[in-house]
Amino acid sequence: MTFKVLLQYILPHRALSRVVYWATRWTFVPWKNFLINTIVQRYQVNMTEAAQPDPLAYPHFNAFFTRKLRPDARKADASAAALLSPADGRISQAGPITDGRIFQAKGQDYTVAELLGDEAAASPYASGQFVTVYLSPRDYHRVHMPLRGELTETVHIPGRIFSVAPFAVEAIPRLFARNERLVCHFVGEHGPFVVVMVGAILVSSVATVWDGLVIPPYASSIRRKSFAGQNVSLDRFAEMARFNMGSTVILLLPEGAARLDGLDPQQPVQVGQKLGDLLHIC
Repeated sequence: MTFKVLLQYILPHRALSRVVYWATRWTFVPWKNFLINTIVQRYQVNMTEAAQPDPLAYPHFNAFFTRKLRPDARKADASAAALLSPADGRISQAGPITDGRIFQAKGQDYTVAELLGDEAAASPYASGQFVTVYLSPRDYHRVHMPLRGELTETVHIPGRIFSVAPFAVEAIPRLFARNERLVCHFVGEHGPFVVVMVGAILVSSVATVWDGLVIPPYASSIRRKSFAGQNVSLDRFAEMARFNMGSTVILLLPEGAARLDGLDPQQPVQVGQKLGDLLHIC
């Protein structure tokens, strides 16, 4: 075990995340400008895509980090049958779910039931497809709908807040099934699907378009919220949520719902980009 991985086990995840949550919202100009300039320069953030291209015009670091893009900066694939990428970032892994298990990295996997916190909810995906997208600090941090769907339930699952950077994904067993996360269950024309917002260290914070800030507060037990009958319906490519600091999105589809394109690990993707083809309508 490397020292960097060891730190992931011994650091006080939630305490550090609370400090960073506050620090990234501090409006003290020299501080917020220092943070913003550091990220822009270190990660070569493309500010020409932003609705507000001046990085120092944002009132605090989190406003910069969750910045809107220009309306023409991202477009949905023109084919109505295209499964869209829900986020900017890189493919961590993608492919078939085998016997209810999702591939994480070489020598590492985890079960759908662990990820969703529910054996029954996992059953439609036991032989389905998955796509895992990693968002780095340089990326656009709003998450969009991969296809049209009606929200049926969210499940806030407590856990650790390990880093989701590639070094941690390769070294920490069942990482995505151990981190704090928000599971969003949808039903669409092609059947059920799930979008999982996985938290990460510094800061594990998630907001949705239907509920606002959901994480924090951090959970001590599983929290379910039903949206049955509330008509929370989101169009394909519509914004659904955002990460306050970087993390990972996992998309789950049932067997026969889609045929994925050849998606390779570390392949860059953007919101609206075609990930595969939807195969049937229920």
